[in-house]
Amino acid sequence: MPVAVLVGVDFTSRPTRRKPVVLACGERAGAQVALKGLQRFASLESFGTWLCRPEPWTGAFDLPFGLPRELVVHLGWPVDWLACMRHYGMLARAEIRQQFAAFCAARPPGRKFAHRATDGPAGSSPSMKWVNPPVAWMMHAGVPLLLAAGVHLPGLHRTDARRVALEGYPGLLARELVGRLSYKSDERARQTPERAAARLRLVEALEHGRTRLHLSLRLSGEQRACLVEDASGDSLDAVLCLVQAAWAERAHEAGDALYGLPPDLDPLEGWIVTASPLSGP
Repeated sequence: MPVAVLVGVDFTSRPTRRKPVVLACGERAGAQVALKGLQRFASLESFGTWLCRPEPWTGAFDLPFGLPRELVVHLGWPVDWLACMRHYGMLARAEIRQQFAAFCAARPPGRKFAHRATDGPAGSSPSMKWVNPPVAWMMHAGVPLLLAAGVHLPGLHRTDARRVALEGYPGLLARELVGRLSYKSDERARQTPERAAARLRLVEALEHGRTRLHLSLRLSGEQRACLVEDASGDSLDAVLCLVQAAWAERAHEAGDALYGLPPDLDPLEGWIVTASPLSGP
């Protein structure tokens, strides 16, 4: 049975030794996803170096890959994805914040932020948010690394088909398994036994394949303990992305050139992999 090399990435725009980028490596054989290891990167440079390696993989990355079309059109930015991302990447964050804040200030309460089409099905934050969570900065830091590495982004940017990057979102899969139950925190005072219990519940559900993705996770006892004990949830989020990557790779193996993404996705905004409606196996 062929084995697919997979990665799931919990990203941060300002990694440190205390709060690194976490990458889960794994393999899929049939409906089984085996976690092979976790890697941590304390700088964007070291993570960028890993991305540039030539070995083939399919990965899901917890950062937005595109901005809302409504916002881009309003700002007069390029509506071609590559040109838009290059323009965005060249702007200073202070300038981005100023333009985004002005856009929000002119809109009525309850509709301050522009949304992508994928935000509803995925339950994700608007990719233009610069605080709580600062996903706009994650995109500002992460997408240039993907472009510099020359990886293939289905539906957005066709390049090296051996290394495939998809937009993941661990919260989407986590909510399917534990609802709105909180399972992580970076604040020590909020790293409670209840959140640890929620992480254990998540891990057990993944191992038993209790998701609509019809995949089960294989872990060693040591790996299971690591995922439960990491109170930040970063290791578990990387593994959740790994499972999303496995679903996408299986869809591609079955003949889907877009790795399970909708055929009518907006080529400027992109789409979060496994967000409904699901296609593929």
